[in-house]
Amino acid sequence: MNTDTKTGLVLFITGGAGYVGAMLAEQFSKRPDVKEIICLDKEAEPEIFLTNPKITYIRANTSDGTWQEKVRAKKPDIVVHTAWQIREMYGDKEKQWKWNVDGSQAIFNFAFSLPSVKKLIYFSTVASYGSYPENTIDHFFTEAEPFRKTDYLYAEEKRIVEENLEKTFKELKEKARVETQVFIIRPAAITGPRGRYARIRFGLQSALSGSLKGQKSFVYDMVSLMVSWVPVTPKWLRQYTHEDDITDMVGLFSFNNLKGDYEVFNAAPPGPAVLGPDMAKAVGKKMLPIQPWMARLAFFWFWHITRGRIPTSKGSWKGYSYPIAVDGSKITKQYGFKYKYESGEAFVKTAGRYEADALK
Repeated sequence: MNTDTKTGLVLFITGGAGYVGAMLAEQFSKRPDVKEIICLDKEAEPEIFLTNPKITYIRANTSDGTWQEKVRAKKPDIVVHTAWQIREMYGDKEKQWKWNVDGSQAIFNFAFSLPSVKKLIYFSTVASYGSYPENTIDHFFTEAEPFRKTDYLYAEEKRIVEENLEKTFKELKEKARVETQVFIIRPAAITGPRGRYARIRFGLQSALSGSLKGQKSFVYDMVSLMVSWVPVTPKWLRQYTHEDDITDMVGLFSFNNLKGDYEVFNAAPPGPAVLGPDMAKAVGKKMLPIQPWMARLAFFWFWHITRGRIPTSKGSWKGYSYPIAVDGSKITKQYGFKYKYESGEAFVKTAGRYEADALK
């Protein structure tokens, strides 16, 4: 890998306009050993990049085939793939599949074909372990346990993409055609002051906390009214990973000489998860006990009445009803990584590199 401080490292980050991608680009651009960061996204360039001389922005979709030669000319050392259409596109699964599944494979093929690329880091998800009725709040999934098929499109696409990545890597490895290290991160819900205050994003946390109010949106106002109380199913559970821990994890993989050729890690801090009563207390609301069938009915109604503007697509209600708790200790045992924040702290505290955003 190119570590000459006069020339520096070149990173290629997909999803550069997204929450995680933009955060990684901004933070890593401050490093003296980083020469340039190429950001790819189908959305417009974020304002925070416009005055950053280290960031080169390419507006394109991972699946459209227009970016490869531009990035190839830069000879990136590290590829970080965060780009993803997370919200299911109402009535357009075919396009979403192209963007997510085909687009991811295009990134993998590109990374493995370029001799300069020494590391590929891919963001997967814990959701692909599968939300099933038999899941318990006491069982913590490890990386040794397989992903399971679900009817939740986000989790299913992530499962398939990770399977495709492993298959591609193994096939190239058998032919001695790949020397790229692969690191897969399976994060729990990522949050922190930047996610909560610098970016208004529609999600469970923003809905329950009330941050959707005042956005001049009838849909958001309707959701805020519906969650005046915190609806909680019997086995409701969430784990939160602080955005700074995510940045540090990617930094560990990117800028250190680590052993391993294909490594998979859950990204969830040690300590207790956030349960229903904890959530209600954190957002200052009373808890309203409900059953899974009620969540399913509400999700179905919101999904179709708003034509997907409220992201409650098929199967997503199960994540609100059946827990997925994961063990994120492997990275600590293998590489000595230490999480800075527990789940509850990540959810409620404003501490972190973007604390100033929370104080504005």
